[in-house]
Amino acid sequence: MLFSVIVPVYNRPDELRELLESLCSQTLNTFEVLVIDDGSEQRAKSVTDSFRDRLDIRYYYKENSGQGFSRNFGFKRANGDYLVVFDSDCIIPPHYFQTVHERLAAEPADAWGGPDRARDDFTPVQKAISYVMTSPFSTGGIRGHRRHYGTFHPRSFNMGISKEVFEATGGYRITRMGEDLEFSIRIIRQGFKVILIDNAWVFHKRRTDFRQFWRQLHFFGRARINLNKYHKGEIKSIHLLPALFVLVLCLIPLLVAAGSTYALLLVIPLLVGILLIFTDASIKFRSLRVGLLSVAALFVQITAYGVGFISEAVRGFGRE
Repeated sequence: MLFSVIVPVYNRPDELRELLESLCSQTLNTFEVLVIDDGSEQRAKSVTDSFRDRLDIRYYYKENSGQGFSRNFGFKRANGDYLVVFDSDCIIPPHYFQTVHERLAAEPADAWGGPDRARDDFTPVQKAISYVMTSPFSTGGIRGHRRHYGTFHPRSFNMGISKEVFEATGGYRITRMGEDLEFSIRIIRQGFKVILIDNAWVFHKRRTDFRQFWRQLHFFGRARINLNKYHKGEIKSIHLLPALFVLVLCLIPLLVAAGSTYALLLVIPLLVGILLIFTDASIKFRSLRVGLLSVAALFVQITAYGVGFISEAVRGFGRE
C-alpha cells in the first residue's frame, strides 16, 4: 500500500520544513512526497532538496492557481494507491501512516479524514486557536470528531483518497472558497465509502495571530455561502449560528441603551458560555492564559465567520 503525500505550499518554506521533518520520523515509510509550489515568491525548492536523502520527494513549481487546483496537479503526478493531502502548516505524528494502514487493512475505505490538535510547544495563541477550532463547545466541534453534526466530511488539512476516487471525481472542482467541502460532498454523493480515523490526527499550527485568524474565518464564512451555489441545501442551521451571534452582539448595546431588561436574557447565556470556554480550555492546557486567549479566539472565530457569511450572502442577493 503506497501513499502519495500532496503538499501545496505558497510562501511558507519554514512551515514546509517542519512538515517534512515530521514525515522523516514515520514508523511506516511506504510513501512518496510531492511538494507543489503554487507560484511562491519564496520558493521552497531548497527546503525540498535538503530532504532528498531522507524522503522519496519531488518538487514542482507552477503558476499560482490556488490550493485546490495545486492538489489536482499533484494527484495527476502521484504514483500511490492512496493520495494524502496535508496543509503546509501541519506536523505529522510518527504513528500517522501506520495507523491509517492498519485501519484501512481492517476496514477498506475509499477516503478518510482525521482530526487535528495542538502540540505542547505551540504558542499560547496557537493553542487557543486550536482549541476553538476543535472544541465541542464551539463551532469547531463539528470538525474531525466521531460525535459531530451531520455527515462527516474530510477536510484538506488531513485527508486521504484512493486513486479511484480522483479518477472518478476529477478532484477539486473549485480551488478556494470551500473547495475541500465541495470535494468531500461529491465523493460521498458518488457512493464512495468515507471514514473518520480518530487516531490519524495531525498537529495543526493554523494562524499565528488573531488578525490572520480573523481573515481565515471570515473567508470560511464566505465559503459556506459559495458552497451552497454548487450544492443546494448545504447551509444547515448550525451554519447560521455565527451570523445570529453577530446580530445579538449588535443588539445588546441597543437594548442596554434603551434600558430594556431583555438585555439580561442575552447577556447571561453569553457570560455562561464565556465561563465554560475559559474553564475548559484552562483545564485542558493547564494554563489560565490559554483559557483567556481561548475566550478571545472564540469571539474572533464566531464573529469573523458570521460577518463573512452575512457579507457574502448580501453580495449574492446584490448579484441576483
